[in-house]
Amino acid sequence: MPADPVTVWLGQLQAGDPAAARPLFDRYFARLVGLARTRLRDAPRRAADEEDVALSAFDSFCRNAGAGRFPDLADRDGLWRLLAAFTARKVAHHVRDAGRVKRGGVADVGGDLGDVLGREPDPALAAEVADECRRLLAALGDADLRRVALLRMDGYSVEEVAAAIGCAPRSVKRKLHLIRGIWEREAGDGPG
Repeated sequence: MPADPVTVWLGQLQAGDPAAARPLFDRYFARLVGLARTRLRDAPRRAADEEDVALSAFDSFCRNAGAGRFPDLADRDGLWRLLAAFTARKVAHHVRDAGRVKRGGVADVGGDLGDVLGREPDPALAAEVADECRRLLAALGDADLRRVALLRMDGYSVEEVAAAIGCAPRSVKRKLHLIRGIWEREAGDGPG
């Protein structure tokens, strides 16, 4: 069976090949613009804001992927979830910054992923994300799986998670595979 082209391009991008960004951009940009447009629907904006947000999100993803910040990202499903998360964060910051400028302040220009992740999110988006996290964690139905998921979300490596819960890294990888399967079914992306 031939390899999925998205997975191949993703691997190339993570290996430092900037040319791999182009086919990923061609494949996902319109979806990112649509997602940004949906999220921005009630926000004050200029005509091209959703495209600006999508471009910024895609650029941030590519810079971070090329820097090796997503070592466990291996397929199109994980890629879309990550791109959607980048876009949601960019929308929240765009709305916040637009409100700041509208009130006579100065827009925050530039910044890197560390800046973005260090800022307070839009309260509505934060509540939505928190609710979804609670729902997905509850779907795991097992305290050990929840602990593994939470440790990974907190940025611990597979080896660090294994040490924290007292098992082998291979066991953690099996648990992560099980977690992904449960969450894909919850999202409606996996086999029923």
